[in-house]
Order: sequence, then C-alpha cells, then structure tokens
Amino acid sequence: MLETITVAETTLAIILRRNFQTEGIRFFTPDDFSQQLAYMNRPAGYIIQPHVHNSVKREVHFTKEVLLIRSGKVRVDFYDDTQHYLASRVLDAGDVILLAYGGHGFTMIEPSEIIEIKQGPFAGDGDKTRFTPNLPAHLNYGEPDEHLATV
Repeated sequence: MLETITVAETTLAIILRRNFQTEGIRFFTPDDFSQQLAYMNRPAGYIIQPHVHNSVKREVHFTKEVLLIRSGKVRVDFYDDTQHYLASRVLDAGDVILLAYGGHGFTMIEPSEIIEIKQGPFAGDGDKTRFTPNLPAHLNYGEPDEHLATV
C-alpha cells in the first residue's frame, strides 16, 4: 500500500498507507531527497546500535514535508510548479505522505489531526507562495481524482 505520485518523471509525493507492512527496513525516497521516508518493522529484542549523526553540510533548495494523519480524513490536491491542478488523493487516519515537489493544498473532509515534519529553519513569508486554486467542481465533495500517473 504505497503510492508514488509522479508527473513528467518528477515525484510530487509518496503516500504510505496505514496498512503497509513488510519485514526489516525499507526506504521509499531516493538518496538525493533532502527529506527521507522509511518504514521499519523489527521484532522484540532487535537492537539498533547507538549512534550520533555527524555534522554534514547539506544544501536544501525546496522544502519537503512529511504529514502523518493522526485522525480524520484529508483530501490532498496536487499542483504543478505553475499552480495548475493535477489530481487529488484522500488520506485516512494512519496514512503518511511525503510531499516532495510541486504544489499542494488540503481540505479536511472530517475533523482531522495532522503531525507535520519538515526542514527548517522556517523562512517566514519567503517560505511559500500561496495561490487561489481552480479545482474541478466534483472536488467540492471530497472525491479523489485518480487520473494522475502513479508508479
């Protein structure tokens, strides 16, 4: 239950559904993403060796964010870099999404709690450009639009 949303070979988002399960560890992002997303399933008694993270200079050009839908139901609308609507997906409680490129907006279909993780530091008004969406009429009812290419 993993869905990668792509347009013209660019990954817009990776959705990890709440019922995804596998053994061991699995990374879903390429090494060059400035935000990494992985799943771990380890048995009782498994040990991850203690470690510290080294000081490594990184250059981040675009904010990537990870959202955990803690409760509720949320529609995510995807846009290209020119603010043109592409498609939508509905996320349920327990789903996780990594937003990598392009634009996005959210509609709460039900009362929702969301945990957001993204790079900092926050750049204030320079961090994002807000715009008025031009959505298809059927999206007013929370329906997902499945026409976007998926991998």
